[in-house]
Amino acid sequence: MESPDLSTLLTRFGREECSQEPLYVALCGAAAHDDQALALLAEAPPEQRKANLLLAALHERVLAGAAPELAAYYPSAGGRREPDAGLATALSICIEREWPALLHHLRHGATQTNEIARAAAIWPALGEAARATGARHLALLDLGCSAGLNLGVDQCALRYRSDDGRWHERGAARDGRRAEIESRWLGAAPPPVAGDWRLALRHGLDPAPVDANDPVGLRWLQACLWPHDAARRERLARAAAQLRTLPVTLSQADDCIAAIEPWLARLPAGVQPVLLTSWVLYYLSAADLARLRATVDRLALGHGLAWICGDLPELSAQALPLPARPALPPDEAASSATLWTLRRPDGGRIAERALAWSHPHGRWVAWLSG
Repeated sequence: MESPDLSTLLTRFGREECSQEPLYVALCGAAAHDDQALALLAEAPPEQRKANLLLAALHERVLAGAAPELAAYYPSAGGRREPDAGLATALSICIEREWPALLHHLRHGATQTNEIARAAAIWPALGEAARATGARHLALLDLGCSAGLNLGVDQCALRYRSDDGRWHERGAARDGRRAEIESRWLGAAPPPVAGDWRLALRHGLDPAPVDANDPVGLRWLQACLWPHDAARRERLARAAAQLRTLPVTLSQADDCIAAIEPWLARLPAGVQPVLLTSWVLYYLSAADLARLRATVDRLALGHGLAWICGDLPELSAQALPLPARPALPPDEAASSATLWTLRRPDGGRIAERALAWSHPHGRWVAWLSG
């Protein structure tokens, strides 16, 4: 029977993964005791049966104007009501009335990984990939790309605040239009300066890529954000706008792992292929995770593919002892920290290095010495 397991899943997600989003803490608690909510979540494919997919589906209905009883609680829809005893009733009303649309999201949707503030970790990771491989021109493949927003990482204006209170500007210059990302830089050494590298090619693969130019697609991306986080909504809008100015291609692939090798075969000479996965492994089955790792290692040795991975530490570090986690402020949950690794060919073998710890949404980065 699914319901008890899903009830625990929702309760744990509210307690451990969204403690800084009070509405979602309360919604998870209400959904964990709502038979309709549990039945709805059970309709998702096993690999997508996550609390955040249910939350995103509800949020999309709110943003579409189809759930006024819930909208009162959502700052993203202009709501100001704090979670109270009426939230559970509003949830039940919404699920009953919007069941067909919600069911479609749960059966066919996926929570999107386009958290553009992860650029705070991806940008220095790309610089390290260029340095380690000796390459200047990088061909970036974002696996599980959603709308491909991370393919514009080099167009973001990055500002890091180090422990001494100083600000360090990296990436593109701020101009009032670019996605601007501020992040704490933990550790004694300052953020690395830009090396002599550039993104020569940008491509994304996804089972269901999202067109950020389509209002419905953009609304789904917005629905995957926490309702209280206005800064993330602004970054998303800017990132989507700047992506329209770039030579980016996105491809639909039912089997994204199998599509990596054909992409490599089409690359021109003189570019360094780099695979990026950002909170993708978390959603893979054990069999697909093993297949991805075997495929990447084979293509690394045969085609020079480098792999930047940011995910749960037990997933992103394949053969490495986990580095010590950084000392974090009390309000930051270390349990959800992302570990970034670089895996690449090195003289006929595979070399792997832990690059950094970061907040899942890029609020801080702790770079690890090489």
